[in-house]
Amino acid sequence: MNASLLIAVVIGVAGLLALGAAVLVLMRRGDGGQQQAAQQVAALGERLAQMTETQAAQQAQLAQTLQAQERALAKSVDERLQQLTGKIDATLQKTDKNQKTVLDELKERLVRIDTAQKNLTDLSSQVVGLQEILSNKQARGAFGEVQLQDLVESVMPPGSYSFQATLGDGKRADCLLDLPNPPGPMVVDAKFPLEAWRMLQEAKSDREKTEAARAFRRDVATHVKAISEKYIVPGETADAALMFLPSEAVYAELHANFGDSVDAAHRAKVFIVSPTTLWALLNTMRAVMKDVRMKEAAGIIQKEVLTMLEDVDRLDKRVGHLEKHFELAEKDIRDIRTSSDKVKSRGTKIQDIQLEDNSASAIENAVEDSFSEPPRLRTVE
Repeated sequence: MNASLLIAVVIGVAGLLALGAAVLVLMRRGDGGQQQAAQQVAALGERLAQMTETQAAQQAQLAQTLQAQERALAKSVDERLQQLTGKIDATLQKTDKNQKTVLDELKERLVRIDTAQKNLTDLSSQVVGLQEILSNKQARGAFGEVQLQDLVESVMPPGSYSFQATLGDGKRADCLLDLPNPPGPMVVDAKFPLEAWRMLQEAKSDREKTEAARAFRRDVATHVKAISEKYIVPGETADAALMFLPSEAVYAELHANFGDSVDAAHRAKVFIVSPTTLWALLNTMRAVMKDVRMKEAAGIIQKEVLTMLEDVDRLDKRVGHLEKHFELAEKDIRDIRTSSDKVKSRGTKIQDIQLEDNSASAIENAVEDSFSEPPRLRTVE
C-alpha cells in the first residue's frame, strides 16, 4: 500500500515536469503558441489541483495506515514483551528455586563433611590410643583377651565356657570351652606377635625382610610351643587347643607366607584362628553342643516313655481286677434281688392266709420257708 502511493506521487511529479517543459516550448513559438500555452497552463493548474487533492487524500490514508501499523506494531511488541517478561520471571523463579535447593544440599553436605571430619578426628585419636595400647605387651595381651571374651560371649550359650580358668596343674587359661566328649574341654589362648609383624611390614631391603621373617616365625613357634605344653592336658582337656590372633592382618600374613609355621602348629595340635575363623568355629561348636543336648534329651524322653508304658500296663491290669470285682458285685446284687422278691412273695401269701386256730403254725412255717435259703454275699478280694 505505501509503495503504490509513492509510485503514484512520483508519476504525478514526472507528468508535471513534462507538462512544464511543453509549455516552455510553446511560449517560445510566438503568440499562437502563447495562447496555447495559456490554455495548457490552465489545464496544468487544474491537474495540479487534482493531483494535490489526490496527494492529500493519499497522504491522509498513508497516515492512517501508518498509525494502524504503528498501533499493531506497538501491540505486538507489548505482547512479545509481556511474554518475554513472563518467561524471564519463570526462569528467574526456577533459577532461584534451583539455587536454593543447591544451597540447601551444599549446606547439608557441609554439615556432613563437618561431622565426618569430627569422626575422623575422633577416629584418629582412637587409632593413636590403640597404637599406644598395642605398643605395650601387657596392654596388647589384655586387648586380645577382651576381644576373645566378646566373641565367646556373643556366640556360645551361658555355662558352656569360663574365662581365666585354672587347670589341674595350676596353669590359667584365657578361656576354657566346656565341650562334650569328644573332644572335651578345649582351651583358647590369645597371642599377638605384633612386633615381628611390624618389622616384616616395615622392612625395605631383602636382609631386613629375611630377619623380620625369621623373628616372626620364631615368635609364632614360641607361642605354639607354650600353648601345647601348658593347655593340652591328657585326661583333663581335649587333645588340641586354639591359638587366637586378634588381628586379621597378622592371620592373613601367617597363612599367606608362613605355611610351614601353620603346619608345625597343626602337628603340635594347636590350631591358629582369627576373629572371623573363631566366630565360625564357635558357631559350629554351638551347633554340635545343641545336637548333643538334643540327643541326651531324646534319651531321657525315651526312658520316661518306657516307664510310662509300664505304668499304663500296670494300670490296665488293675482296671481288669476292678472290672472283675464289679462283675462279682453285680451278681451278688442280682442274688439279693432274687431273695428279696421271694421274701415279698412269701409275705403276700401270708397276708392271704385266714387266721384260724392253726394260723400261728402256718405263719411260722411260711416264715421258715422264706428264710430257708438266705442269700450268700461274695467277698471282694
